[in-house]
This record gives sequence, structure tokens and C-alpha cells, in this order.
Amino acid sequence: MTIFYCGQRISACGNQPVWKIDENGHVIERLSPKRSQDVSLHSPDGFQWGYAGAGPTQLALAILLDVTKDPEEAQGFCTWFKEDYVANFKDTWTLSDQEIKDWLVRQKGGVVVSNPN
Repeated sequence: MTIFYCGQRISACGNQPVWKIDENGHVIERLSPKRSQDVSLHSPDGFQWGYAGAGPTQLALAILLDVTKDPEEAQGFCTWFKEDYVANFKDTWTLSDQEIKDWLVRQKGGVVVSNPN
């Protein structure tokens, strides 16, 4: 099952909501900044995106942590992920867990092999 991470800016400041949804568009849960803040506190205010600051760093770490389940790996790739994706997100965005996994493979020097199905 493919998971999608979706954000929609609701204000210019403060924690912005990020949702995990399934491939049918059903909400699985709202992604909380808490778990990533326990690993590394970049932004006590939570998630932001669209620039290269503390809120986007917290979001990058949270997404990578959710996908990899590995705090060290998530931290190791956090800055690059923020620069490649989170800093470039518009007010509304969607990113699949498969896109993130493929990005991680490329970062590690691997080749992404597409699934013919």
C-alpha cells in the first residue's frame, strides 16, 4: 500500500498540518512533530515548508523518520531531503512514501528499478 504525505498551509506561521493518507485518499493520521522533536529539536513550533528554515527541517526529519523508522538514517539525510523537497514545497503538496524511498536509494548511490506492475 502506498502512503502519501500531504500538507496544506493554513496560516503564515505556526505548526502546519501534514496528513498521511492512503492510496484511496483516506486519512490514516495527522503527522505529529513530537516524535521527530524527541530525536532532534529544530522547531518547537512544529512543521513549515517552502523555505530552508527550522520548521522545514523538522518536517524533513519527521517524514524521513516515519518512512525509515531509523532515527540515525533520518537525521543523516534530513538536510538533503529538506533542500531537495521540503524547501521547495508550495502551499499545498503531496509526496508518496515510494518517492521518498526511491530518493533515499539514489542518495545512497543505488539505482531505482521501477516496478512493471
